[in-house]
This record gives sequence, C-alpha cells and structure tokens, in this order.
Amino acid sequence: MARPFLKWAGGKTQLLPQLRAATPPHIQTYYEPFLGGGALFFALQREGRFERAVLTDLNDELINAFAQVRDAVGEVIAALRAHEMNYGTAPQRRADYFYDVRQNAQLGFPVERAARTIFLNKTCFNGLYRVNSRGEFNVPHGSYAKPTICDEDSLRAASAALQEVELRTADFEYAIRDAQPDDFVYLDPPYVPVSDTSNFTAYTADLFGLDEQERLADAAAELATRGVSFLLSNSNHPDVQNLYEARGMSTRDVVAGRAINSVGAARGPVAEYLILPGPRPRRTPASTRARARKTPEARRRVRRVRSRNRSRGRNL
Repeated sequence: MARPFLKWAGGKTQLLPQLRAATPPHIQTYYEPFLGGGALFFALQREGRFERAVLTDLNDELINAFAQVRDAVGEVIAALRAHEMNYGTAPQRRADYFYDVRQNAQLGFPVERAARTIFLNKTCFNGLYRVNSRGEFNVPHGSYAKPTICDEDSLRAASAALQEVELRTADFEYAIRDAQPDDFVYLDPPYVPVSDTSNFTAYTADLFGLDEQERLADAAAELATRGVSFLLSNSNHPDVQNLYEARGMSTRDVVAGRAINSVGAARGPVAEYLILPGPRPRRTPASTRARARKTPEARRRVRRVRSRNRSRGRNL
C-alpha cells in the first residue's frame, strides 16, 4: 500500500479522514502545490479518485526525491542500502557519517541526491527538513536506535503510485494556474505560527511569511471565482480566519496530532483550520490584492517568485 516515504513536519496522515471527506469523489486533475510528504495524494491515489495528478513544491531536493523514486526506485534502494551499511550501529560512527553526508551537498547524480535526502530525513533530529539562508540542510543528527533508512516495500509501492504523475519545481501560483472546474487543488502551505516554538517555515531558503500567506489567500480566492474546488489547511490563528473569511471563504475547526516540535511537551493534539470556498465566493478587490505587495520586501519577494516561475517552473 502506497504511503509517504518521508517524514514531514505538518504531514497530514492524522487528518486524512477529514481531508478525504472534504475532497470530491471524482477529480479530473489533482493539484498539490505544497507537496511535503504527499499523504493526501497517496490516499486519493489508492482510492482512484483522480485521472491525473500534478505535484509541485519549491524544494528542489524534495521534488528530485519523488522523481527518482518514480523513475529509478531500484537505484535509490541500492544507494540507501549503502548508506545503511555505512551508517553502522556505533553512536559516534553514526554521527560522523551523518554530518559527512549532510556536508556533501554537491552530489551531481539525481539518484545520489534522492538517496541523500531520504537518508538525512530518516536519521536527522525528529525527521525535520530545514535549510539555512544559503539553502543548506542544517538539521542536527537524531538519536534513533533503529532508524528505517531503506524501507524497500514502501519505496516500491510509492514508485508504483507515482507512475504517470507530473512533478514540478515551481511556486504555488504557477503550479495551479491551469486548474479547471473539474479539477481539485489541495493547498498545505507552511503554517502561520501560533507560537515562537512553532515558527518553522524554512523548507526553502525563501521563508513563507505574511506576505506569502496573503498572496496564497488571493490565489485561493481566484480559484473560487473560477469555480475550481479546493481545500486549504492552515493553523488555527485569528490572522488565518481573517485572511480567508474576508475573501468569502469558510473555515472549519479540526484537531490533528503533531509529533514534530522542538519542545517535547508541545507535541500532541493541535487545533487547525480547514478552509473551503464559501457559498458566495467573490473576487478579491484589487486594493486588497495589492496590499500583499506594497512593502519593499514584499515587492522583492514577488520579483523573485516571478523570476523563479520563468526559470524553474519545469517538469520532472
């Protein structure tokens, strides 16, 4: 049975019953522009809910890992077996090997890069994926007694599920621009932080801040005006409610289990929002859409995104 082969902060396995219930029974094209671990994609694929899928993320290493599992799963498994052997069992050897692999970010072959991403995900602290301002993975070594570095059955099942799936490295606006009324879009962005310890948005070198949250809310409102079905997840935060209800959308309270937090006591049930098109979706006024781009930093980010859409909006 296909399931996520990576552990991902904010993964949606705990919320699958609610997400599946809010998803149309038949979808022409399924779009997921913040891919992460892909829990909802794998669940819907098992049920045969869609005819076609387009999975997107700005994280090059994540998309490459999915592409190599799809196209070269046997080679990925062989590379992971080598990591498994080299990692060994002695704590100091494990730590030394982890940091050697983490430092070696200039691997040229896509399969090696994919195996490195999966290995680091399985052996780093809490399965986090975090990068610094230079885009370098910087999560420390974890302390798992028996990490599952190479789950061959899971990888082969994921590979089978990913056949014929289109994978893209692109910004979310570019990723969903072709969505039609018979399609469905699931948007699972980095969340608006509800506390200092949950302020974790560094999946890529470009942080996902309030300007991006407003740009995303505008994009969701645009989907609604085009008659495209969508579902959006975000934190249970007043700013989130205001962003979406001001644009004619509805918010629904759900509770998810969270195992990833730098503070152990903060792990456990967490309240979140599911956001859906409201009964009377309306086009966001131009003055509201412009607000997200009025600051100098926001304008710089928009220019970076547009440049990235032109140069990196590619398929794998």
